[in-house]
Amino acid sequence: MTMILTNPRERNRFLRFALVGFIGAIVDFGVMNLLSNIFHFPLVLAGAISFIAAIISNFTWNRYWTYPDSRSKPLIQQLTIFSFISVIGLVIRVPLLALLEPLVEHFFASLPRQLPFFDPNFYADNITLAIAVIVVMFWNFFANRYWTYNDVQ
Repeated sequence: MTMILTNPRERNRFLRFALVGFIGAIVDFGVMNLLSNIFHFPLVLAGAISFIAAIISNFTWNRYWTYPDSRSKPLIQQLTIFSFISVIGLVIRVPLLALLEPLVEHFFASLPRQLPFFDPNFYADNITLAIAVIVVMFWNFFANRYWTYNDVQ
C-alpha cells in the first residue's frame, strides 16, 4: 500500500487498474443483471458467469494499458496466472454472494416503505455484488501486481 502512496508510477498503475476494474464492474453488473433479472438465473450462477466476463475484459485492458511494459512473460502464461488469481477471487466472491444476499434482501424487504423502481431483490443483488466486487478488487490488485505483473519495475 505504501508503494501506491509514495511512488507516482505505481499510483498511476493503481488508478489505471481501478479504472479497468470500474469497466470490469460495468461488465460484471450488466451481465449479472441481464442473467438474473431478465433470464432469471440464480444470483450465484449469474454472478459466476458475469465474473468470467469481467475477467476477460480486465485481463485485456490490464495487459495492454495498465501494464504495457509487462512482456517478459508470454501472453498465455500471464493469462493463466491472472485467471488463477481471479479464480481465487471467485472463491472469495461466491460465498459472499451466497451469504450476504439473503440478509441484504431481508433488510430491503423489511423497510417500512419500498424503494422506487425495483423490487427488494434487485437492490439486494446489486448491493451484495458491489460488496463482493470491492473485497475482491483489493485481492486482485495486490496479487496481480506481485505475481502476474512482477516483471514490471
